[in-house]
Amino acid sequence: MTRHHTDTCIAIQQHDATIRISGPGGTLVIPANDEIGRKLCMLIEGECGADGPGATARRYDYSAPRYFQLRALFQRAGTAALLSAKRGPKRNYRRGGEVARQIIRYRFLDCEASTSVIGQKLRQDAWPISDRSVTRVITEFGLQKKGFINVGRSARRP
Repeated sequence: MTRHHTDTCIAIQQHDATIRISGPGGTLVIPANDEIGRKLCMLIEGECGADGPGATARRYDYSAPRYFQLRALFQRAGTAALLSAKRGPKRNYRRGGEVARQIIRYRFLDCEASTSVIGQKLRQDAWPISDRSVTRVITEFGLQKKGFINVGRSARRP
C-alpha cells in the first residue's frame, strides 16, 4: 500500500518475517511476532489503503469479520485491546465447590477408592466430571494415597 498525503509518501510492505513501513524519513521494521504491531498495520492499511478491509485482512491471514471486530476493539480501547486474551474457560466450571466437596466426601468414606471409582460414583449421581478432574481435585487438596512404608519386624533381643 502506498499512501500519498501532500508531499509525504508512506509505504507498508509485508515480507515473510517482517512488516516494513517506509517513508521519506526512513524505515520502521515490525517483527512478525509483534502481535499488536501486525494488527495495527493491518488496520492502518485496511482503513487508508486502496484495497479495502477485506483484501487487507486476507493478506494478514484474518477474515473480514475478524478485521471489523479488531477495528471496533481498537476504536473502543486503543492498541491495548489488540493484544489477544487468554483463550479457554476462565474458571473450573466442572470442578465447582459442590463437586469438590463430593469428591472429598467420597475420598474420606473410602480412602482406598481409585479416582476412576470416585468419578464413576459422581457420574452415577449426575455430576458430569472426568476421572482427570477427580485426580486434580484430590491432588489440589492433598488427599493422595500415601505409599506405605514397609517396616520389617526386627529380631527380638533376649
